[in-house]
Amino acid sequence: MGQIGSTGPAAVRALELGLASRFMRLSAGFWRGETARIALGLTVLLGIALVLKLFVDVGMNRWNRWFFDALERHDGQSALRAVVVFCGIVAGAAAVGVLIVRTREELQVRWRAWLTGRLLDGWLSRETFARQALEADAVANPEYRISDDVRMATEPLVDFAIGLFTAILAFVTFVGILWSVGGNLVVTVGGRTWDIPAFMVIGAILYGVTTSTLVPLVGRRLSPTVEARNEAEARFRSDLIRIRENADAISLGAGERQARDNLERGYATVVRRWLEVVRQHGHVTWVMNANSAIIPVAPLVMAVPKYLSGDLTLGEVMQLASAFAQVQIAIGWLADNYWKVAEWLASARRVLELGDVVGAVDPATGPFRPSVATARGSAVVAARLSPCDERGVALVAPFDLTLEPGDRVHLSGRAGAGKSVIARSLAGLWPWGTGQLMLPTGLNAVVMSPQPYLPDGSLRAAIAYPSPESAFDAADVEDALRAVGLERCMPRLDQEARWQTALSLPERQRISAARVLLHRPGLVVIDEALSALDPKDRDDVYAVLARQCPEATIVDVSNGAAPAGAYTRSLEVRRGATGPGVVHETDGAITKPRRAGRSSTATGEPDGRSAPAMLGKPT
Repeated sequence: MGQIGSTGPAAVRALELGLASRFMRLSAGFWRGETARIALGLTVLLGIALVLKLFVDVGMNRWNRWFFDALERHDGQSALRAVVVFCGIVAGAAAVGVLIVRTREELQVRWRAWLTGRLLDGWLSRETFARQALEADAVANPEYRISDDVRMATEPLVDFAIGLFTAILAFVTFVGILWSVGGNLVVTVGGRTWDIPAFMVIGAILYGVTTSTLVPLVGRRLSPTVEARNEAEARFRSDLIRIRENADAISLGAGERQARDNLERGYATVVRRWLEVVRQHGHVTWVMNANSAIIPVAPLVMAVPKYLSGDLTLGEVMQLASAFAQVQIAIGWLADNYWKVAEWLASARRVLELGDVVGAVDPATGPFRPSVATARGSAVVAARLSPCDERGVALVAPFDLTLEPGDRVHLSGRAGAGKSVIARSLAGLWPWGTGQLMLPTGLNAVVMSPQPYLPDGSLRAAIAYPSPESAFDAADVEDALRAVGLERCMPRLDQEARWQTALSLPERQRISAARVLLHRPGLVVIDEALSALDPKDRDDVYAVLARQCPEATIVDVSNGAAPAGAYTRSLEVRRGATGPGVVHETDGAITKPRRAGRSSTATGEPDGRSAPAMLGKPT
C-alpha cells in the first residue's frame, strides 16, 4: 500500500485507468459471441430508459418554474393544473425507474454469470488449478475471487456506466438551462461595472470541479486500503473453510486451541484493515457531507441579486436551483461514487490477477515443460524425461522408459524421492519438466490419489464421477462395487449425502478403484491410492484392477515390497543427500518371461540383468 501511495496521485490515476482497461479486455467478451444478442439488447434498452429518465428530469425542472411562478402570482387554477401534471410526471418517473432497475439488474446478473463461467473454464483445468496447487506463490483465495470479487467487479461497473452516461446527458441539458434562464449578471464594484455572461454556468462548473478534485485527493489511499481489507476477509474465510475440511484431524489432535488462536489472529487483521478503511472513508466524508449541505443553498445565493432586481421570477430561481443541483450531480459523479470506485478497483484488481493465471500462456510453451505429443503407437514413451519444479530445478534425473499396454509396473522408493512426480509425468499431468513424452492417441489416463474426491449428491453419481451417472448401467455400477468389496454400499446408491465425510478413507479408496473398473482407462496410476487398506485387501483390489483391465498399463506407486507375480516390471527411485532422484529398473519382482536383449527403455538398453539398471543419469 505504501508503494502505491508514494507514487503520487497522477501515477495512481494512470495505474487505475490501465487496470480498468485491462478489466474490460477480460470481460468485454460478454458483448461478443453467443451472448452478444442479449448483452447488446439489454444495453440498448438500458440506454433508452436512461434517455427517458432525462426527459422526466427536464419535465420536473420546468414544472418547478411553472408551479412556483403560479404561487408567486397567487394563480390557483395554474397551480392546480401543475399538481395534476405532477401526478403524470410521477407516474412516468416510476415507470422509467422500473425499466431501468429491470434492465440494469438483468445485465449485471448475466454479465457476472458470463465472466464467472469464463474464469471457471480456465481455473478448473489440469493446467491451471492443479498447477496452482503445486506452486508456492499461487494466487491466493481463488474461491473468493470467483464468488465475490467477480460480483463486486461487474455489478458496480454497470452502475458506473449508467451514472457516467446520465451525468453527461444531464450536464449538457442542464447547463443549457442555466445558460438560457440565468443569463448574464451585471456587477458594479468600485464604480466599475462587470458583465459576467452565463454566471450560473461558470459558478456551477467552478464549484463542481473544486469538489470533484478534493474528493480523490483526500481519498487517494482508499482504494489500496479497501483491497487490503478484501484480501484479509478472503484469507479469514479460507482459514474457516480449512478448519471445517480438517475438523476430524484437528479434533483428534486436540488442536482446537491453536485453531482458535490462528482464527483470532486472522480476524484481528481483518479488524485492523477495516478500521483503516473506516479512517480513509471518514476523510472522504468530510468533503462529501459539506458538499451535500452547500449544493441546495449555493444556487439560491447566486441568484439573489437578479431576483431582488426583478430580473428573475421565483419560479425561475427554483428552476435554476434545480438545474444547478443536476449539474453538480453530473460533475460530482466521480466524487459521490469515489467510495464505490475504490471498492470496484480493489475487486477488479483481484479478478485480473486470477484472470492472468487462467488466461496466461499455456504452460506447454514455457521453459520447463516437456514436449508432450500423441503418437499412433500404443506405448507410452518417455525420452530423456526429467520432471522439475516450477523454478526449473530437476526433481528426477533424465530417464528413458517405454510402457506397453498390459504392463504392470511397481514404482518404489523412499519418501520424497520423486515417485509421484514420475507417475504423474508419465500420465502427462505434471506441469514442469524437460525431455519428451509420447502418448498414444486418445489415451485416457487416470491417477488414483490417496485422498479420492467424492462430490456431493447421490452415491451413484459419486462413483460415476467425472462422468454423469447416466453414463453407466445400474448393473455395471453394482458389479464394480461388488468387485472392490463394497457390497454394503449398494443399498445407498441413490442416497444423497456429503460422501467425502460420510465414508471412511478405505471406503473412498475402494470407490476410486470402482471408478477405474467403470471407465476402463488406458493408463492407471495408483499413487498410494490403496494405502488405507489392509495389505491383503490392497492386494485383492489391485488384483481385480489388473484382471479386469487387461489392456491397461498400470503404474503402482508404493513404498511396500512388490508381491511376486503381481508385476511385469519393477522400478525404484533412488535419491542421495543432494541432487535429483535417479530411476533404476530391477528384476527382483519381474516374473513375466522376456526375451534376452529386449529393450526396457526407449534408448534400447538391453535387459535381463540381475543387477539394478539405471534408466537415467543425473545431469
